[in-house]
Amino acid sequence: MAVFAEEVNLAGYTTLRLGGPARRFVEATTEAEVVSAVRKADADGEPVLVFGGGSNLVVSDDGFPGTVVHIGTRGMEQAAAEGDRIRVRVQAGEDWDPFVARCVSDGLAGVECLSGIPGRVGATPIQNVGAYGQDVSETVVAVRAYDRRARACVTLDREECRFTYRHSVFKGDDRYVVLDVTYELRESEESQPIAYAELARRLGVGPGERVTLKEARDAVLELRRGKGMVLDAADPDTRSAGSFFTNPILDPAQLAELERRVAERLGPDATFPRYPEPNGRTKTSAAWLIDRAGFAKGHGNGPARISSKHTLALTNPGAARTDDLLALAREVRAGVKDAFGVELVNEPVFVGVAL
Repeated sequence: MAVFAEEVNLAGYTTLRLGGPARRFVEATTEAEVVSAVRKADADGEPVLVFGGGSNLVVSDDGFPGTVVHIGTRGMEQAAAEGDRIRVRVQAGEDWDPFVARCVSDGLAGVECLSGIPGRVGATPIQNVGAYGQDVSETVVAVRAYDRRARACVTLDREECRFTYRHSVFKGDDRYVVLDVTYELRESEESQPIAYAELARRLGVGPGERVTLKEARDAVLELRRGKGMVLDAADPDTRSAGSFFTNPILDPAQLAELERRVAERLGPDATFPRYPEPNGRTKTSAAWLIDRAGFAKGHGNGPARISSKHTLALTNPGAARTDDLLALAREVRAGVKDAFGVELVNEPVFVGVAL
């Protein structure tokens, strides 16, 4: 039975510990409860916010003037194997990292480098969660969702999800409510080829080599902890929404402008991170840009600050409000734009606020 409440403070449900009250709050633990709550709110003409772990949300200090549906569904089922491929269907409310840990324990490869990411399964296809050389789009084969436009449950295959870098058909559009996700994993004690240079160095292997699943997971967790990216109540640097800005992807003209500005600011021999992308584009590092624009770890003129461990995370050490966090984000974005001509884009979902 779904649990209903009113004027529930959302700060207690987000990893930033920010956000005002929800006018109406529904704790839904079954698919039927999720669909029923959303349908009722739609029928009543109320705004709807659906979320799970709250690890990727920046919520207004004023809260949310409608119905919040908190996804608490649980359950996993495994389909019959086809060769070394196994499909696992997971309810949206399952916590992500315990799912990854179980895959590693069961000898299922494909998500091991996504260890330590907070949040729940239902969020992973929405922003095409990725880290250390893996994206969930590599393993997601189907997403079941409630289609609010058609008022029916539908299944979208990988192509229909329209995955791109930190984006999908689900992001920026509240049409679909993710109910469960099916991943296709490889039955193996070895990881997928290690694609991320920092992780390869930590493991002492070359790019493209494999290690055991446990070695990959342990190394990723170690790296994430060093950057304050594994939730820890005793560490205020983990009171964040993870990476606050996405890594910019530049067209040739934008890349040329960045090259010019880097040379002008840092000297003709200065280099910056660059990674080839499709269609002649190039990805660069938001963290590098933030740091070189003069924003050091720990920077902050108010209650919000940049993490003392990683320049890409904006944190609430304990006394900040959402407005404080946004002021810091605007300061960083404007500084990078002024220094390098690159417009940073927020990665977390904004609710009732904008940069």
